[in-house]
Amino acid sequence: MTSMIPSPFLGGGQAIGISTDVSDSKSVNAAFDKIQAEYPSSKVAAAVFNPGGGFVVKPFLELKEEDYSNALKSQAQGAFNFAQRAIPLLLEARESSEYPPTLIFTGATASLKGSAKFAAFASSKFALRALAQSLAREFGPQGLHVSHTIIDGVIDIPRTKAWVFEHEDAKLSPDAIADSYWYLHTQPRTTFAFELDLRPYIEKW
Repeated sequence: MTSMIPSPFLGGGQAIGISTDVSDSKSVNAAFDKIQAEYPSSKVAAAVFNPGGGFVVKPFLELKEEDYSNALKSQAQGAFNFAQRAIPLLLEARESSEYPPTLIFTGATASLKGSAKFAAFASSKFALRALAQSLAREFGPQGLHVSHTIIDGVIDIPRTKAWVFEHEDAKLSPDAIADSYWYLHTQPRTTFAFELDLRPYIEKW
């Protein structure tokens, strides 16, 4: 989990990295406490839940109970823990934030489609999306913009540089994803989008 205050889109800024286990509420609380200690006078304008973990691709009969439960813990339980700490802080920022305070959950194709051998990951991403929907309906009327994004494809980051595809545009640009998240954050209260669906133009879906 990373905190960046102020936004780099506004120029300047400072970033710190904090490791946390989102499936563990104590670990999440410690991370948020650390952020608040580092920036005691800053409000939380936006929070993005984009966890690692839970991506398991196995035939169902080879899937272990641990595989399934770990996927749910990192995605669904993690989203719950993250939102429980982030939402009160976002609500506090309604009067001071230039744009509506924003909570974005990062989903995947598996949020909408349970493909073969994706039972664990799809179950966890379905649950994350359902949580996002519920929170959007509860807190949207309170001025908090809750969104869910579907990221369909491989993101072009250092960890995936060695992954070679036939087409040069096969990977999603992280900068373009950031632009889309910024677009969500800057939407006015009269025009909240709940869901964005992002993929390379050559991706089959």
